[in-house]
Amino acid sequence: MEALLDHKDEINEQLARYGVKFGIYKNGTFHERLFPFDPIPRQIAADEFKELEKGLVQRVSALNHFLYDIYHEKKIIRDRVVPEEFVYRSPGYLALCEGMTPPKACYSHISGIDLVLGKDGEWYVLEDNLRIPSGASYPLIARALCRRCSPGTFQRNSVVDNRNYGALLKRTMDYVNTGGINVIFTPGRYNAAYFEHSYLAEQSGAVLAESSELFVENRKLYYRTSRGVAQVGALYRRVSDEYLDPLFFEPSSLIGIPNLMDVYFAGNVALVNAPGNGVADDKGIYYFVPKMVSYYLEEDPILKNAPTYLPYFESDLSYTMEHIGKLVIKDVAEAGGYGVVFGEKLSKAQCEDLKAAIRSAPRRFIAQEVIDFQDMPISEGSETVQRKADLRVFVLSGASPVVWPGGLTRFSRNPDSFIVNSSQGGGFKDTWIACQQERPIS
Repeated sequence: MEALLDHKDEINEQLARYGVKFGIYKNGTFHERLFPFDPIPRQIAADEFKELEKGLVQRVSALNHFLYDIYHEKKIIRDRVVPEEFVYRSPGYLALCEGMTPPKACYSHISGIDLVLGKDGEWYVLEDNLRIPSGASYPLIARALCRRCSPGTFQRNSVVDNRNYGALLKRTMDYVNTGGINVIFTPGRYNAAYFEHSYLAEQSGAVLAESSELFVENRKLYYRTSRGVAQVGALYRRVSDEYLDPLFFEPSSLIGIPNLMDVYFAGNVALVNAPGNGVADDKGIYYFVPKMVSYYLEEDPILKNAPTYLPYFESDLSYTMEHIGKLVIKDVAEAGGYGVVFGEKLSKAQCEDLKAAIRSAPRRFIAQEVIDFQDMPISEGSETVQRKADLRVFVLSGASPVVWPGGLTRFSRNPDSFIVNSSQGGGFKDTWIACQQERPIS
């Protein structure tokens, strides 16, 4: 790993040249900045990752069952496992998808599950991302550049080869493809994850297309080429639900495809991931995921949630009010590290204001115990320092869920912060999974 440290600047320069940047809109302006890479990898033992795999497959399977259920029979609501208010009042619930079954009944084809490793040695799930989880491309290209700079590092270390993400993505899209080509549908150059869209298209052999290159005719979706048109069978959409189709959702959308939902309802295209998935990764629904595992799979959950309280329930509201100074409060409508408040950092007046907000809209908030998760070493100048880091693992669901052996480790560059999101100024590093057999890879 010392060799990778020696090549840190070179690797980051190459990442910048490839356009590995993260873009955000702030105050109505698009800002683009480098996503800094740290060459010290996170390392996970083979047996530890094997157990994580089991838990992730179990969790994603339960969430797919939940999505099918709430858009069809709603057994979990009828049996009072999940209150109906948490489904129907979720911003991610789409009533127009009622009764709609996606191709192969698969809703979350690509799931990004965010975890942290506690100082107690336990892995805790912080979030389930089932809409448009991003980030797989960053460790993928970073690994490729590290190999190029220091091939000997990977000959000397026993690390699982994870260059197959593109193949896994293709296999997932092929599984649900209704007949035609695979397309990655991007909003365009000014999207925060545009680099990823283009890189994954290259890796998976899919076509990268914007809305101007796609059109609907006779309830089928087509891609325009210089040589004619081609029918689209699977569309990996990197566009949010509300902008997908201006005739069904936001009418002012200039990045959507008119009548796309007609094609979807006719069963003539697979949308990856399915519209309406947001109801399952709502921060309020997160509380119920372990219950879903027991309800749908009749199994004990392998992975733990962070200890969570729902002010919607009177007992949890009372606990939150009494212990707000030691809890982290999350607004369920926010993402990217926004809307997260640590009670210990609030003044007395701010605490009272937050309590009042929670009492007035208890469905809007969740409260969690602060998990003291492990620090990880990062290179800062000529020194190695410790910073908080999480892990986003990607589960691709084709004929069966497959966990990509690696993931996106994000870290905070602020020594006093638990928030690691790239939109909050964090960096990323590669994740090495040790081979089951003690043998290096080439």
